[in-house]
Amino acid sequence: MVIKMIEKEQYKERVEQASNNSPILLNCVKAFLAGGAICVLGQALTVLYSMVLPLQTAKTLTSVTLIFLGAMLTGLGVYHKIAKHTGAGTQVPITGFANAVASSAVEFKSEGWIMGVGAKIFSVAGPVIAYCLLASVIYGIVYWGVGMIIPFF
Repeated sequence: MVIKMIEKEQYKERVEQASNNSPILLNCVKAFLAGGAICVLGQALTVLYSMVLPLQTAKTLTSVTLIFLGAMLTGLGVYHKIAKHTGAGTQVPITGFANAVASSAVEFKSEGWIMGVGAKIFSVAGPVIAYCLLASVIYGIVYWGVGMIIPFF
């Protein structure tokens, strides 16, 4: 078997021919509208829940509802279809994180509950959790240090 090497210029031309240009402005508008719709839903849920519950409880219930909806839509295969058309707009942190965890669980379900779902459920979300914890520790140290220098900060 002989492998023919191509020059960088030829490779670049082939890549440009094979890849399609995406409409950046349209994609940004779609992402903005989708992310905004998720945020509006969250605000509407907070207002609705706060009519019958204390505000802090309403906010917590809103988070739980958005996480549930993100995971449920992922499990039903709907979240991926929405994300296909709206791109990064569906990655609003709370629903995007729920999607990341649920999609890993769905993807590895065929390997069983222990070695599939249990072992792989945080394969995408695990590094996010780890780096968020690290960032929060660093932020806490900086906040404490600045508070020692500037007492009323």
